[in-house]
Amino acid sequence: MSDWIAGINAVAAALEAGQDLAEVLIDGKAKNPRLAEIGSAAKSAGIALRFVPLDQIERQAAGARHQGVIARVQSTRIYDERDLEGLIEAAAKPLLLILDGVQDPHNLGACLRSAAAAGATAVIVPKDRAATLTPTARKVAAGGAERVPLVRVTNLARCMKELQDAGIWIVGLAGEAEASLYSVDLKGPMAIAMGGEGEGLRRLTREHCDYLAKIPMASGMESLNVSVAAGISLFEALRQRG
Repeated sequence: MSDWIAGINAVAAALEAGQDLAEVLIDGKAKNPRLAEIGSAAKSAGIALRFVPLDQIERQAAGARHQGVIARVQSTRIYDERDLEGLIEAAAKPLLLILDGVQDPHNLGACLRSAAAAGATAVIVPKDRAATLTPTARKVAAGGAERVPLVRVTNLARCMKELQDAGIWIVGLAGEAEASLYSVDLKGPMAIAMGGEGEGLRRLTREHCDYLAKIPMASGMESLNVSVAAGISLFEALRQRG
């Protein structure tokens, strides 16, 4: 199985992380010095480098903003429920982000970027009715998709119960909650659950949270974009952890 990542930041991050890239394609007529740097890095890593017509890159990018460069990832790792135990055990203090039905790849990519910046252990999403790692999501993630495992699970509620059995506390973000996120202790093994666009947390997901909290906002605002709320929540956890 192969997949494509698009954009200067995403491809540069994949090269820096030593990801298993099969080839890098660069617009043969581009003059951007950062593309030249990517080409040099690909050559140094022994990765096949091709300078191709722009329309070929556009076809493979499938609508993602590519900036004249894409890279093909070989054997992209697919994480599932069976990988979670190992990921949690390998983390000194697990911090997980649960996305309940986020369907916009831009939002998924932004959440992955924030998760990577906050040092999150993994991002968990359901397999059905949720965005996956499209070229657009990878582009927006700006390297985050290569740094944070995306775990796709068959049954989100069951996965949450298994996390709790493993000692992970789950806080769900809900605008109508009474407790402020800033009053919640996020220093221990923790998962933060966010709802999808428009609907928020589904009932079953909400019921599997240990407690609910809200991000305090000025009056008149109903909610934040899920990726913004995820970033605020993850960095509050990071702040509390010192």
